[in-house]
Amino acid sequence: MKRFPAFDPPEYVEWKPDPALVRGFRATIENDPDRAAIVSTLTPDSKLQLYRGLLRARLHDIELKRWVRTGVISKAWLGTGEEATTVGPVHALERGIDILAPMIRNAAACCEMGMPIADMLRAYLATADSPSGGRDLHVGSFKHGVLQPISHVGDMVPIISGIALTFKMKREPRVALTWVGDGSTKAAAAHEGTNFAAVQRVPAIFIVENNQVALGTRLQQHHLPADFKDWPASYGVWGATFDGNNVLDAYAATRIAAERCRKGNGPALLIAETFRMGGHATHDEREARETFPAEVFQSWGKRDPIGLYEEYLKEEGVTAKTLGELELEITGQVERAAAEALASREKMPKGETALDGVYANGR
Repeated sequence: MKRFPAFDPPEYVEWKPDPALVRGFRATIENDPDRAAIVSTLTPDSKLQLYRGLLRARLHDIELKRWVRTGVISKAWLGTGEEATTVGPVHALERGIDILAPMIRNAAACCEMGMPIADMLRAYLATADSPSGGRDLHVGSFKHGVLQPISHVGDMVPIISGIALTFKMKREPRVALTWVGDGSTKAAAAHEGTNFAAVQRVPAIFIVENNQVALGTRLQQHHLPADFKDWPASYGVWGATFDGNNVLDAYAATRIAAERCRKGNGPALLIAETFRMGGHATHDEREARETFPAEVFQSWGKRDPIGLYEEYLKEEGVTAKTLGELELEITGQVERAAAEALASREKMPKGETALDGVYANGR
């Protein structure tokens, strides 16, 4: 895809495929028979839908960064480099049936569940016609099956556990999913919610998004040992690790977990190994670069989830022309959504609407 020197991480601007990493991308799937079987069921169009999702995620974040640079908004929380960890799992769920709760860095889950991108962008502008009526930039739409994230990271775990419990009680073959960062696994709510889900054997999927850093705290400074491989067993639940930069691996691992949940086998704890190619938000990019040595950014930069997936698709017979056409399609989609959202700035909420939707009417 097109690179943007003003907005992309420098490691992405001159990105070129590393042959070893391209081979590794495919080998990750082929070396796991269960995941390979899942991927083999994907139609060519389904694989391109995953590509569209990755593009939407990246271009949505680039649009937000553009707004920051031009003074439209003051800051934004981005998922650059982690797109596959969001897009793959969402596509593995059943739209209109399952429920998910993204963290703010997983905003792409919203559009992949059918929420208009313009509404996602309006949330940052706090307009009257934004999903929350101007209250909060945390994006969600319950009618699309997406809960708005809570600022206190980790707190969505007990909420998703409760939703999954209702699915179990009603004997509905539905799944509830949320992400939790490596840092927020230390929050009491995340532990309590996971333990509750395990004991009650509810159909919930928890994805530990291990992007190696919590705000400015490196993984090794807050977690021992320096991985989460043993965590599922510590809760007594089924679990697996997947490559968070490989959208097919993310899809397959989540699909397997969801099928287990629907059969009544209890929750799943998945660990996504990925990396945040930027700051906690756009205002602390310098701090991010000071937290890790340049070699870490360079190493993960070579594993751009979009670039590697493009190479995979080319090997599958998708032409560069087709990829270019899809990029133009999604670019136009995001640009139109941005223009639509900006036009909404004339519709700022009135003060008296702050109480709307807070209290039930006569109940």
